[in-house]
Amino acid sequence: MSRFAVTNARVFTGTQVADASVVVVADGTITSVGHEVPPGVPEIDGRGGTLLPGLIDAHTHSDEEGLRTALDFGVTTELDMMSVPAVMAPLREKVRTDFGLADVRSSSWGLAHPDGHPHQVRRGMGDPVWPTAAVPEEAAAFVEGRLAEGADYLKIMVEDGAAMGTSLPTVPPDVVAAAVAAAHEHGMLALVHTFSAAATRLAVDVGADGVTHLLYDEVIDDDLLTRMRAQDMFVISTLAVTASAAADGSGPRLAADRRVASRLDEAVRDNLSQEFGWGADLSVALRSIARLREAGVEILAGTDASHLGGLGLAHGASLHDELRLLEAGGFSPVEALNAATRRTADRFGLTDRGRIEPGAVADLVLVDGDPTTQLSAMLNTRAVWRRGHRR
Repeated sequence: MSRFAVTNARVFTGTQVADASVVVVADGTITSVGHEVPPGVPEIDGRGGTLLPGLIDAHTHSDEEGLRTALDFGVTTELDMMSVPAVMAPLREKVRTDFGLADVRSSSWGLAHPDGHPHQVRRGMGDPVWPTAAVPEEAAAFVEGRLAEGADYLKIMVEDGAAMGTSLPTVPPDVVAAAVAAAHEHGMLALVHTFSAAATRLAVDVGADGVTHLLYDEVIDDDLLTRMRAQDMFVISTLAVTASAAADGSGPRLAADRRVASRLDEAVRDNLSQEFGWGADLSVALRSIARLREAGVEILAGTDASHLGGLGLAHGASLHDELRLLEAGGFSPVEALNAATRRTADRFGLTDRGRIEPGAVADLVLVDGDPTTQLSAMLNTRAVWRRGHRR
């Protein structure tokens, strides 16, 4: 049996700071949380630090190198929001035994218009022909195809390109509605890609479970707030990509932080130092995030980090900036950390993680300082474990 105990540490459970200073792990599972170390268990001194659940990025586009980098920053699970199954399936198999990679869940192919987003940014990548649904009657088969590929949830693209300064065809509303209904028939979460108020309103109209981006073309209105709260919808924040779209300097500042730069190779640092500059207004998004929080709509922390070309973003590192941006939108440090741990885990049915409690997997991160009062301490990484294996 492989056992250890992290001692003398502040313990954030995913919800709150616990009355505990010792977390005991055996064979990759947390066995106790308290103040006592069982006899014979090796100790890791966490004095001066805080032990937290491994972070979960609720919106990424994952690959092997990204999962490796994510783990370096204490992100132990990524939720991939569209991938090529021939690439993702072997990667997921590798993750089962390679504990130097973050874990990953995926939507597999997203439902997109054949000439719409994201095809305009994937030209030249060698993609096979994407499956799609052109009419409502094809939606059920599309969903069943994704389930057969091992998809954990469904993603539907509703993107007319206006947010990116272009014009694109999008999936028709009746097809979106049919796909959401088909996903729900299989007990599957249905998520809609939205950057605009109009797309968000469509997601609400068809009964989607959540949206994969926070709108940033206008401040969210009372009607949407009321309906989203009534339908128990969630919003994945992706403020990091909005900041890049606004060219506010967030990515370049993050890349200049020595705690970040030292963990990234030159190409990734260069990508993080650039910005999309689509003309977004970050202040509008921050006002919306504050209104959503006040209305009780659940916010999950996600970044949209992807391969090189996702300007101003980097796997792992950008989730730390997402926490900073959530705080700028009115979240307390504890609320922001909850959005990147237990809240996301619970929403996606990952009830074995995102928390420090007996029976949970030992996905853990130990940092110097107290991020429950100063979020920037999250970058002071001392140790990371995935399923009890130290990175």
